[in-house]
Amino acid sequence: MIRTIFVFLLIVIISGCAGNTLDRKDATQYDKGSFNQLGKLDFDRMADYEIRENFESLKTLMIKLYKRNPSELRKTSSDNAEQTANYFFSNPKHKWNIEGINFKQDFDAVYQAFDENFEGDRVLSLIAGLYTMIIKAHGGKTEFYIIDSIEPQNLYNLARNIEIVVWMLSSKKNSAGKLFLVTNEMNGDLSNLSFEREFGKMIGRTDYFAYTLSEKTERVITRFIQGAVGTVLIPFI
Repeated sequence: MIRTIFVFLLIVIISGCAGNTLDRKDATQYDKGSFNQLGKLDFDRMADYEIRENFESLKTLMIKLYKRNPSELRKTSSDNAEQTANYFFSNPKHKWNIEGINFKQDFDAVYQAFDENFEGDRVLSLIAGLYTMIIKAHGGKTEFYIIDSIEPQNLYNLARNIEIVVWMLSSKKNSAGKLFLVTNEMNGDLSNLSFEREFGKMIGRTDYFAYTLSEKTERVITRFIQGAVGTVLIPFI
């Protein structure tokens, strides 16, 4: 009862002081001295960092995918990959509920990116799917406080799903035998594996936080054998 009252009062304080925090030029969402940090423990800040950095990686991947697949970019905008990525990651109004990709999100949007019958922007469909999948795995939130709870199993499943997406990108082909989306390239002795590195960062961050959170909450993670997972995205619990 006392804990509930404390949390309620803390929320009231945070809400009442939010305007003052925004007025400070040096205050940010992740500034430990800002008022909104009063309701956070170290694991909440870790969650903020993990999801923020994964979104940054996803934005980088969107730009890279558009540059390697300019025909997809032209389906959504003109020819500026950076401006297009900035719009989708900086403008929260659309909430990744986009007509051009049939309003698909999370798993459906990812699968659609590799559907031969889909004529829309495959890059946008894939990134929208991954973005909303990340949020879903974090309980529908993008910022965390002491009253929030994240299921470590969902984070583990998310990391495996990102691995499956990497496999799809390198293996899924259309009826003409061409990859739906071009990523890494091999030119003789030269190789460009920047996509794998960026996806690897996302997998590493998510796995690390999943295992750390599992230890803290004493919740056991059910591990999947990679071969048994196959090419089907793993649902969240």
